[in-house]
Amino acid sequence: MILCLIFLCVNGIMLFTLSTKNTFRETSRYILFAHMLFNDSIQLLTSMLLYIFASVSLHLITGVCAIILLISSTTYYNSPLNLAMMALERYIAICFPLRHSEIATPTRTRVVICVIWFFGSLNECIRILIILITEPLYFLSSIHCADSQLLRSTLLLDVNAAVTAFYFVSVALIIIYTYVAIILEARFVSCEKASVTKARNTVLLHLCQFALCLTSFLHGVMETLASNLDGSVFVSIQYTLFVVLIVFPRCLSPLIYGLKMRTSDHLLNMILCLL
Repeated sequence: MILCLIFLCVNGIMLFTLSTKNTFRETSRYILFAHMLFNDSIQLLTSMLLYIFASVSLHLITGVCAIILLISSTTYYNSPLNLAMMALERYIAICFPLRHSEIATPTRTRVVICVIWFFGSLNECIRILIILITEPLYFLSSIHCADSQLLRSTLLLDVNAAVTAFYFVSVALIIIYTYVAIILEARFVSCEKASVTKARNTVLLHLCQFALCLTSFLHGVMETLASNLDGSVFVSIQYTLFVVLIVFPRCLSPLIYGLKMRTSDHLLNMILCLL
């Protein structure tokens, strides 16, 4: 838990630093990066709460649990969607440089972030709505707060699997497409080779970050496989899986990208001064 709190503090400092400069506040690239920091911090916080609830076998009213799971699920889907938008922003900057400032405005970027939150929350909202219609009294009962508690039918399981697959496949295709497009653009550009190379490496980094997002899929599978082990062994494995597959990917992804950014030296110096 201390590790989670450390990374939450680092993310908070980076968010504060980004908010202190007009350059960061008015550039779509940095607005999306700040959103990634905020989103991953919320995701890390809710994951930590759910892990604590599971560790102490705490029961919650289903309605309260549903709110926590809604936030957790929304931020979970927001991560890959935000990465796709960051890749598209780099694609526009390289392939349509004359229209980049017109297309990627701060206002439009904030609208895109609102759209990301809408689509990120859609899956969980549909799930909660179905349960409200079919089993309204279920929200007054007391349960172990876990995502599986809201997957109460084959229909909900199928919808959840389909939506998750659609989101992640779409994001993978967008990032791969932007990477290939930037590589092809580099062949026809006689100048600004350095900018094209940086953009290509940035999109490749987004693909690596997307792979980190996918590690959370393994958490539920491996935890289920380990559930038949002895109690103390299972608790140790559960904690290890939580740290390796949930905490590290959420912490490393924004940190690595922050250090990769063009003004990262200035940003890092400001963070170190605040620390």
